[in-house]
Amino acid sequence: MTDDALPSQRPASAVSLGVGLSGLAGLALWLAIARHFGALANLMGIAGLPDRADGPYAALLGVLACGIPMIGWSLLVDKVHRRRSTGIDWSLRRPLAEVVDISIVKIAGYWATWALIGAIYAIGRFWWTTQYANYPFSMSLFEAALVPLIIISAPYIVWLDRHLIDPKDTAWHFGAWIAGRGGWDKAMIHHHLRAWAVKGFFLAFMLSIIPGGFYEIVNYDLAEIATNPAWIANALIVTMFVIDVQLATVGYLLTMKPLDSHIRTANPYLAGWVAALICYPPFTLMNNGGPLDYHVATSDWAMWFADQPVLLWAWGAMLVVLTGIYAFATLAFGLRFSNLTHRGILTHGPYAWTRHPAYVSKNAYWWLATMPFIVTSGSAVDAVRNSALLAITSAVYYWRARTEEKHLLADPVYRAYYNWAEEHAPWPRLLRKISGGRIGNRGKVDDAAMLPAE
Repeated sequence: MTDDALPSQRPASAVSLGVGLSGLAGLALWLAIARHFGALANLMGIAGLPDRADGPYAALLGVLACGIPMIGWSLLVDKVHRRRSTGIDWSLRRPLAEVVDISIVKIAGYWATWALIGAIYAIGRFWWTTQYANYPFSMSLFEAALVPLIIISAPYIVWLDRHLIDPKDTAWHFGAWIAGRGGWDKAMIHHHLRAWAVKGFFLAFMLSIIPGGFYEIVNYDLAEIATNPAWIANALIVTMFVIDVQLATVGYLLTMKPLDSHIRTANPYLAGWVAALICYPPFTLMNNGGPLDYHVATSDWAMWFADQPVLLWAWGAMLVVLTGIYAFATLAFGLRFSNLTHRGILTHGPYAWTRHPAYVSKNAYWWLATMPFIVTSGSAVDAVRNSALLAITSAVYYWRARTEEKHLLADPVYRAYYNWAEEHAPWPRLLRKISGGRIGNRGKVDDAAMLPAE
């Protein structure tokens, strides 16, 4: 393969790094305020408030602290609302009479979708009690938001329809089908339902887990943590995961065309959905007691290196770096993080190193943190079994990556990025060098059909 065979110019990213960094700055500011909440309140002459704002609603304010600066950067600096990919022409100002019928059908489509999601929540109750929370935090939020959402949605849809180039989007097709109108398209309805299935499933999950890590960070005893390298590493790791969760939650909330963060397509392949969902509750296969539980008789990495301070520092540093890459991969999405969807192609940040930085770093972290090949039982069977199951878990993430690429390769921008990364991204180049060209060398793709079979 020569440099002429694949493009040397990395395609432009749909998101700028400034979006994620502004969200990170907002979160950092709120965390500082939350840790000194009572003292700051006293300085302002407000007595009786708790010393620290560490509750679930304070964690939710962290999402707001991320989201507001990210929206501001997107609109004021990147001016994403002016992009053609939004499907909006702001010079269009259709008369109300011209769009009201379309808007009513769309409103019916959206309200029916939310009713369907609500029924699934009520029947399945997946997020009413989870391993992360013993009370239905996300469900209580949805219940509180339902009436305001219904009230706001109608004027918002009418306003937006006046400016949309084609106001008959997927919600209209779903509403038309429900209303018995003609002109609906089955493919558009399927796209609508897939997109909202993603949002309904993952937003409930993200909201259910934001309180835990936030509480831990706000209540860090920094003086005590600083006395132990393992505690320092674990504190930084938790911080990275909180950054990931907060920014990802913003992404699931803000799927909006005026922000150019809407879902272009949701993964249409069953294999993609299976590969993703088995990594999340209630379907998780890798949790304790699950069929891919690789934790039998394992212990914390810090225990194995407790008497070896150099290894303790080095191992902890590697884990922090890997978790940092994982959080950076989420930060790079800006407002667009979401599983199983195409919301614009990312090519910057860690995506300039490899097409799947989150999966590479996450799996490397698991191997280093768990060390499944060392067990407290002393059993070679346990060690081999754990290692085999973690290898299968890593294979699941490889499968996820392939199904995601199969979806995204329908976009010519992703094909250009794929071809660039094959030749120029550091990770595939390293794999080729280590393996003598046997790994990390798939070659150029011209269309989705040219991707090697799963």
